[in-house]
Amino acid sequence: MRVTNSSTYRNYTTSVNNVHANLNKSLTKISSGREYESAAENPISYYRGKAIDSQYLDVLSKSSLITDVKARLEQQEDGAYHIQNLLAEAKKTVIKARTATTTGTAVGTLRDELLQKEHSIVNDLTSQYQDFYVYGGNDISTPPFSLSDDGMTLTYSHVFPGEDEPTDFVMKLTEQTDANGAGTGVYKFELQTGDPKATSDRLVQAMSEQGYMDLGYGDIRDHSTLLDTYTGGLNLLTGLTSNAIISSSSDPNFDADTYVKDTIMEKLTNGPLGLIAQSVMSMDNYLGEGTSQIKDGLKDDREKLDKDLARLMDEMAVSEHTTSTVYSDLGNKYKILEDTETRLNTLKDALTVQYKDVVGADPYASIYEMFNNQYAYNAALQVGSNLMQSSLFDFVR
Repeated sequence: MRVTNSSTYRNYTTSVNNVHANLNKSLTKISSGREYESAAENPISYYRGKAIDSQYLDVLSKSSLITDVKARLEQQEDGAYHIQNLLAEAKKTVIKARTATTTGTAVGTLRDELLQKEHSIVNDLTSQYQDFYVYGGNDISTPPFSLSDDGMTLTYSHVFPGEDEPTDFVMKLTEQTDANGAGTGVYKFELQTGDPKATSDRLVQAMSEQGYMDLGYGDIRDHSTLLDTYTGGLNLLTGLTSNAIISSSSDPNFDADTYVKDTIMEKLTNGPLGLIAQSVMSMDNYLGEGTSQIKDGLKDDREKLDKDLARLMDEMAVSEHTTSTVYSDLGNKYKILEDTETRLNTLKDALTVQYKDVVGADPYASIYEMFNNQYAYNAALQVGSNLMQSSLFDFVR
């Protein structure tokens, strides 16, 4: 009798476990929304679902990246727009300085106003999004720019890949002199630091850095089709894109030292910061080389100031256009990201529908199945309570 009971109990336990497993499976189907848990149930649908799932995760990762990149590009775009406006305001200030009735004291006030605009430009170039600097290029952790109190020395700091310490590039605006050492009224930024050749190579390298990212736009196998999401501050100030510098440096006859002197420093001098700095220096010379003492106001001194400022006004108009081009380029990138984000969201919705069609469980059928399994399990437990009642034979040895 005990052998018979033991066999019955084992069979009952196996049956109950099977019913309970079916109940758990139906509960999992409801919670996960998947029709199949393993490839054995439906190999074709299962692996198609895996492929859709991988594509969906890829879309999610790109969407999350786009959010951060959009915010960074928006910060860069705002900075470029503000710098363009500062240059336009500086031009109005220069016009005031050229007015015949402007006294020496007024020129000094306008000079201070222009100097403040210089520092505002550098503040824009050191702006941050979250914990990184948006105009640092590939180096997002180092404050990229600093400006001397007199506005004549710009320092660009950059940490190159594989290095721990920043490399400083010091660029100073100086007045060019003639053969006799006299000032010519022509100003230019000059690279001051280190070995000229080595420093020039490094500066070209820094301005050539790019940040192509796979954000759902373009083909990852062809980097030229992707978006360059990095814009260096020197690229903005000079109007020289990384692609333009890379194209120039690919010439077999390229000389970095010459390129830095004749192109990068020239563009920097005639860029927003350089033109405002030149205006400040012209006013300093008129006022007595930066002192508070106003010169005698000789006619030739005033004519020289007017001539310098007139030239700078014309170049400011050109620089405004160049800066607006950079601003427009950033705006176009932002618009592309917005369109890409919309397309990714549409694709995400389409993949969700496709996934449900391939491996999704019918919610109504799943709930119906779950209740059936629940009733079966409850019935099995009730049978067990009646089947496993103790009798006198259970105590016989």
